[in-house]
Amino acid sequence: MPLTSDPPLDRTAPRPTGPPAADDPAALKVVPVRHPWRWAAIVVTAVLLAQFAHGLLTNPAWEWGVFAQFFTAETVVRAVWVTLQLTVYGTVLGFALGIVLAFMRLSASPFLKAVAFGYIWAFRSIPLIVQLLFWFNLAYLYKRLDFGIPFGPGFFSFDTMGLVGAMSAAVLGLALHQAAYAAEIVRGGVLAVDGGQLEAAAALGIPRLRQLRRIVLPQAMRAILPNAANEVISLFKGTSIVSVMAIGELFYQVQVIYGRNGRVVPLLMVATAWYVLLTTMLSVLQHYVERHFAKGATR
Repeated sequence: MPLTSDPPLDRTAPRPTGPPAADDPAALKVVPVRHPWRWAAIVVTAVLLAQFAHGLLTNPAWEWGVFAQFFTAETVVRAVWVTLQLTVYGTVLGFALGIVLAFMRLSASPFLKAVAFGYIWAFRSIPLIVQLLFWFNLAYLYKRLDFGIPFGPGFFSFDTMGLVGAMSAAVLGLALHQAAYAAEIVRGGVLAVDGGQLEAAAALGIPRLRQLRRIVLPQAMRAILPNAANEVISLFKGTSIVSVMAIGELFYQVQVIYGRNGRVVPLLMVATAWYVLLTTMLSVLQHYVERHFAKGATR
């Protein structure tokens, strides 16, 4: 006996051969949705891009011959190398200090939390150019550094006149400034890891350092990397600010060259092209690093 009240199907009955009924879904005509304004926006954007590209190629004021002459000039390539050095040193030192500050803010000690918060607050509040000039004039603020008993007699000392040069002051200023932002990026990534995993690891008797290295950081890196990459790229472009200290980085060297020959626009395009090229390389590297740490994650 069937379990439902529906009558049994007669599979031997002939199928209807006439046109489908008006309420049959097969009789409905599917009409695609039209987007006339979308196509209008595409046409307008394409025309604007074509006009911009045409202007770049045909306007003689861009002076592409001068651009090609100086793009791989020895002085420009050396300046690019200085820019990369500032970026690497500022990133490595900044994130190393930022990790320490992040875990100070995450610690159970109110004193360490207050110190880390004060550092982050101060270095995010003071403009970078002001910080660079302070470090560049360290010899004016402190003519001598003494090492000895705190608040007591010093055992030896040395002058600060030659201690911090222009390059050292730039690296120090960039790294300390970067550390304030890196600390918040790392702290946010660590907080994104589910606390229940740490409780489970502690219940299994896994040491705290191994919990951090094997459980917390691999998962936190997925949240840290996008923001960290943005900070590295911002630092790479922000190195141009050290030109106020007469350091031969890319933007400063370009200024020197167009100050001599008066070719402002093509020399600015040289700097722009180098910034775009190296930023693109950093973005490609970011993609592969993110893909490495995204193993096993659902996207």
